[in-house]
Amino acid sequence: MTATPHTETPMKAHPVRPPRELLSSPTFLLKHLTWEMKEQKLAAFQATGLNPMHYAVLALLDEGARETQATIADALGYDRGYLVGLLDELEDQGLIERRRDPDDRRRHLVKLTPTGKESLTKLRSVLKRFEKEFLAPLDAEERETLRVLLCRVAGHHDERFANGS
Repeated sequence: MTATPHTETPMKAHPVRPPRELLSSPTFLLKHLTWEMKEQKLAAFQATGLNPMHYAVLALLDEGARETQATIADALGYDRGYLVGLLDELEDQGLIERRRDPDDRRRHLVKLTPTGKESLTKLRSVLKRFEKEFLAPLDAEERETLRVLLCRVAGHHDERFANGS
């Protein structure tokens, strides 16, 4: 007698969920969403050849002020050494230019180039599309409420975010 292979129809597995205690924790949910958001956001920006940190630098420079490298790092909370690498990448692509500060030769002033402005417009579209998809379960009013609440919490822990709402 030959054995007949036994085949089972695979049952759809239910997702293994975190415990209710963690699901009731806003900080646990924020941590989880941060990881998920970082991964998806990097993927969204990948086709541009830039990343969200490049975008942040360009957005800051677009506010109109010529900035020093130290001011940019401090405003964005970036390590100053790491920022130099980001600026090198942006400069290599012609998106920014750095010049010595005529008033203090130890400092570099950084400004957005016209090509950088064009790239920033494209990056803003990428970000807008990403946020729309990532926050899809929320309507416009709920998104704004979330933004205001996050600014309040962020401002409590970091004065750079105070009154950001």
